[in-house]
Amino acid sequence: MPAFRQVGEKQLPQEIIFMAWSPKRDLIALANKVGEVLLHRLANFQRVWSLPPNENTGKEVTALAWRPDGKILAFGLADTKRVILCDVEKPESLHSFSVDAPITYMHWMEVTEESSVLTSFYNAEDESNLLLPKLPALPKNYSTSAKIFSEEKSDEIMKLLGDVRLNALVLGGSSGFIEVYAYGMYKIATVIGVAGSCLGLCFSSDLKSLSVITEVQVSPDSVPEITYFQLDTSLLSVYLPEVTRMARKFTHISTLLQYIKLSLTCMCEAWEEILMQMDSRLTKFVQEKNTTTSVQDEFMQLLLWGKASLELQALLMNQLTVKGLKKLGQSIESSYSSIQKLVISHLQSGSEALLYHLSELKGMASWKQKYESLGLDAAGIEDAITAVGSFILKANELLQVIDSSMKNFKAFFRWLYVAMLRMSEDHVLPELNKMTQKDITFVADFLTEHFNEAPELYNRKGKYFNVERVGQYLKDEDDDLVSPPNTEGNQWFNFLQNSTHLKESPLLFPYYPQKSLHFVKRRMEGIIDQCLQKPADVIGKSVHQAVCMPLYKGSKSEDSTPRLFKLPFMWNDKSSNLHYVLFTMLESSLSKIYILRRHTDVSRSAANGLLAVDFGNFLNNSINESSDTSFYSCIDAHFYDDETITVVLKENAEQEGKERILAQLPLSSVYVDEDQEREFSLNSSKRLDEQSDDIPTRTIFLESQWRVLENMKAQYVAVNGIRKVSCVLSSNLRHVRVFEMDVEDDGEAEEEEEEEETTQIVGGEHEELNLSAVNHSSVCGGSAELADETEEHESSLDS
Repeated sequence: MPAFRQVGEKQLPQEIIFMAWSPKRDLIALANKVGEVLLHRLANFQRVWSLPPNENTGKEVTALAWRPDGKILAFGLADTKRVILCDVEKPESLHSFSVDAPITYMHWMEVTEESSVLTSFYNAEDESNLLLPKLPALPKNYSTSAKIFSEEKSDEIMKLLGDVRLNALVLGGSSGFIEVYAYGMYKIATVIGVAGSCLGLCFSSDLKSLSVITEVQVSPDSVPEITYFQLDTSLLSVYLPEVTRMARKFTHISTLLQYIKLSLTCMCEAWEEILMQMDSRLTKFVQEKNTTTSVQDEFMQLLLWGKASLELQALLMNQLTVKGLKKLGQSIESSYSSIQKLVISHLQSGSEALLYHLSELKGMASWKQKYESLGLDAAGIEDAITAVGSFILKANELLQVIDSSMKNFKAFFRWLYVAMLRMSEDHVLPELNKMTQKDITFVADFLTEHFNEAPELYNRKGKYFNVERVGQYLKDEDDDLVSPPNTEGNQWFNFLQNSTHLKESPLLFPYYPQKSLHFVKRRMEGIIDQCLQKPADVIGKSVHQAVCMPLYKGSKSEDSTPRLFKLPFMWNDKSSNLHYVLFTMLESSLSKIYILRRHTDVSRSAANGLLAVDFGNFLNNSINESSDTSFYSCIDAHFYDDETITVVLKENAEQEGKERILAQLPLSSVYVDEDQEREFSLNSSKRLDEQSDDIPTRTIFLESQWRVLENMKAQYVAVNGIRKVSCVLSSNLRHVRVFEMDVEDDGEAEEEEEEEETTQIVGGEHEELNLSAVNHSSVCGGSAELADETEEHESSLDS
C-alpha cells in the first residue's frame, strides 16, 4: 500500500504563494496572490475563515509565521511595510506595527532553555493581576474599531500577551534588515552588519546564536550570491532571565498602549456630529440676519424680557424646532455620558496600569548589575512616567469639561424649551415654568461665555461659535484647542505659575492646557517608544558575526514558476542545539540536496558535517538499484522534525509524464558512520559550490516512506511533524493535496469506519463548520472547539 494517507484535495480559485501549518492544531494558513490570508482545516481542506486585503494593512503578503502556541498568526506585508498579528479564532487584526523594510522571511520560536530563576518566574503569579483591577472590555456597539476587547469577557488582552514562557518573532527583510520581537510585540534587538536580502532565519532555542541566509547582489548586472551567516547573540543567552522579565514588562506596556488607543477611538465614535448643529445654525443665523445686534444680546433679551426678535424666532421655530431641540438635548446627554464612562472606566484604568508597569520597570533599571548591560535606561523610563502623568491630567480635564458642559446644556435647553413652547403658544407645564434667580444667572453666564462671536474661528472651523467644547479634545490634530479651559482665578494654577522651583519640579506632571487629548496621547506614545527602543539598539550592537560562508551563486532572473519557498531552508534541533541548513545548488540542475550541520555554539569551528544527498532508483525495480546514478532531483524540501526531511522529487529521465514523488528522508540514513566518512575541509576563501566535488555524497535508496503523486505536477510542500501532516501544492499554485504522514493508506474501508466515528464525535459542530465555508465571519465560536477535538482524534472530516 502507498505510504501516507490522503485526507483532502482541492482546486483553489487564487494562486497560493505561502503555506504554514499551525504548530498545535490541524490548521494551515495560506496567503494568495491577491493578498488574502486564509485559514483551512485538515479535514477535506475546509476553509475556516479568510482575511481579505485592505488599504490599512496591505495587499502584498511576503511571509507567514505562527506563534508557538498556535493562537496567533503573523504575516508581513511588503507594500505597507507592516507586520500584522491575527487571531486564530476570527479574521481580525489584534495588533500591527511598522518596520523599516519589506519583510522577506519570518521565524517565530520558543525559548526552551531552563533555569531555576526562569522556572520560578514562569510559575509565579503575575503581581499586576493581584494589584490592578481587570481592564473592562470596550462596549460592543463600538466593536468596529475595538477588535481586541469586543468580547464580554475582559481578559481579551491576554491573547496578545500569551504564555509567560519567552518566545521571539525574528523578522528578516531586504537590505540586511533583521529584528527580533519578544512575544511578537516588543523589539529586543535590531541586528546590524548582515548584507543582502534575507532568505532564511533560525534562532537557536537557547538564544546563543542566530543563523541567517541572505541573497547579496553587488550590482544590478551581477549574479546574486547566497551566503550563510552565523551571528553570536550570547548577550541574550547570558541575561536570559533578565531579558524575559524585561520583555514581559514591555509587552504589557505595548498592549496597554493598544488598549488606550482603542478606548480613545471608541470615545471619538461616541461623540456625534449632531452636537455641531448648534454651532452651524448660529453661524448661519449671523450670516443671514440684517440687524447689528449680536447673537449673545439676542438670547439675553429673550432671557430677560421673554421676547425674541423675529429673526431669532424664525431660527428657533423653523430651523431648530421644538422637536429638534429635544433630540439635540438627548443626543448631547447620551454622547457625553458615554464618553464620560469610557474616560473613567477605560482610559483612566489603562493609564494607571501603564504607570504601574513603568514604575516597576524603573525599579528594574535601578538594578544596574542586572539590567544596565541590556540598555534599560532609568532616565528614559522616568520621562515615560511623566508623559503618562500628563495624559492622565488631560483626561481629568476632559472629565471636568464634560461635567460642566452637561450642566450648562441641561439648564440652557430647559430654559430654551420653555421659551419656544411659549412662542408657539403651547401649554407649558407648571413644573417646567419654575425658574429661580440662580437658574437665570446660570443661563446668563453660559450665554456670556459660549455665545460670543469669534470671527478668527471662521478660518479654522468655518464657524463663528464653539458652543460644544468636548469634540475639540477628541480631534486627532496638532492645532491648539479652539476654546482652552479658563484658568483665571484657579489658585493652584496661579501658585504654580508664580513658583519657579515648583514649575520645574520632577514631582509635578507637566500640563498642556492648549493641547487636545490626542496630541498628549501621541506625545506619550512617542516618549514610551523612545524608552523601549534603547534596549533593542544596545542588544543589537552586541550581536556580532561569527561565521560567514558563501554558499553558491543564485539565478540572475527569477524562475518562470514563482518560488513558494526559496531553499536554503533552516531547522533548529532543540534536543542537541544544532542548526541544519538545507539547500540546493542551482547550477547542478537540482540533482542533489546539501545538508550542512553546525553547532549553535559559535566557538566550535568547521562545518560539523556537510553532506550531499543523491536519490537512487526506488520506483523501478528492474533497474540495477546498486547504481550510484542519481535518478531523482529534489524540487522542494522541508524539515519534518528533528530527524526527518520531507522532499518532493521528480525523475531525471527525459520522458513525458514524469512522476512526482513525496518522500520522507531520515537524517539517520544520511549521517551514518561519521567517524569513517571522508572529512570535508572547508576553504573559507572560496564559495561552497566551487568546492562541490570535495563534498562527500551519499546516495539514498528509500524503502517505504514515499508515495507517487499521481496526476499532479507537485512543486512545493509544507509540513508539520508535530501534527504529522503535509500539504503538497502543484506548480500552477492552485491544486493542493493534504496527507497524514505517519499512517499507511489501507484503503477505503478503514476511512469509512473513521468517518462514522468522526461524525459521532463532532455531531452538530460539523454542520457549523460547513456553514463557515459560506459565511466565514461567523465561524469564531465553533472553530476553536473543533480544532481541540481534532487534536484528540486525528482523523479526516470528509463529508
